[in-house]
Amino acid sequence: MGQQQLLLLILVTILVGIATVVAMNVFGTASADANRNAVRQDLLQGATAAQAIWARPAMLDGAGQDFSTESISHDEVLRLLGMPLEFTATVNEGSNQNGVYSITASDTLSLTLQGIPAQGGDNIYAVVCRDTDNNWQVDLADATAPAPCEVGLE
Repeated sequence: MGQQQLLLLILVTILVGIATVVAMNVFGTASADANRNAVRQDLLQGATAAQAIWARPAMLDGAGQDFSTESISHDEVLRLLGMPLEFTATVNEGSNQNGVYSITASDTLSLTLQGIPAQGGDNIYAVVCRDTDNNWQVDLADATAPAPCEVGLE
């Protein structure tokens, strides 16, 4: 081969190598973002179910309008949320292919769900609460849990 052809072959090899590395990085980032979105979706599904659990009487596997641990345990609420989770011996913890989920705080009118993505990154929190006007509010946040809703928020 001539010198020009060898240089062209080396140049093409380098460009293909760079393109491969860039494609792998893009795929890794997209995969991590998809995992975080799946955790958010699971948390929103749980937050929606929590509203029904709060309203359901305790005799019908509900919280009896009280999320505090005196009325219903975090472990029991987590199991009732309807999220696609597998439970182990660890109390107040369920997991699926997207991550690990738990309830980190609750009081009479609010519940904080935590999701730890399987591919790492900041934890994701969902706070679901009811105000005195009987409105539900769900806040999602990364890294730190948002403060529970203020009573009487509009």
